[in-house]
Amino acid sequence: MKITFDHAQPQALSDIMRIEHTGFSDAEAATTKAMKDRIRLYPDTFIVAKNDQGQIVGYIVGPSFNQRYLTDELYEKATPNNPNESYQTVLSLVVDPAYQHHGIAGQLLDKLAKVAKNQGRTAISLTCLKKLIPFYEDHGYKNEGIADSDHADEVWYNMVLDL
Repeated sequence: MKITFDHAQPQALSDIMRIEHTGFSDAEAATTKAMKDRIRLYPDTFIVAKNDQGQIVGYIVGPSFNQRYLTDELYEKATPNNPNESYQTVLSLVVDPAYQHHGIAGQLLDKLAKVAKNQGRTAISLTCLKKLIPFYEDHGYKNEGIADSDHADEVWYNMVLDL
């Protein structure tokens, strides 16, 4: 299976939203407006994976940030990436279920890490549910405890990869 990587484009919004809803509950998932804003405001840190037919099969997205841990505000309001901020965040990492277990999510994490390093970020920060902690630990992230978040009324964990 040949997978290529590119930056998200506005015309991909419906495909991205379809995939978003395979990875997150309705309460957890980004709204269409939020995702549209992310495509526009995070052009360098919104990376899509495409199959050999050019269909989007996964993506990773997140803004730069000035704090080690994500805040719920990041899910609600998008602002452009700031070159002076130390942290890269991940708001969504989702792979279409038909393409899972082929290393695509790990490749997306690696692609974002490369961008973050090139931009001088010191770490990548994300939150995840307990069931995903082993996945992120397998990719070098450290569990830094329960996040101060009530997003979707879930318990989230701070995961950080120092660059």
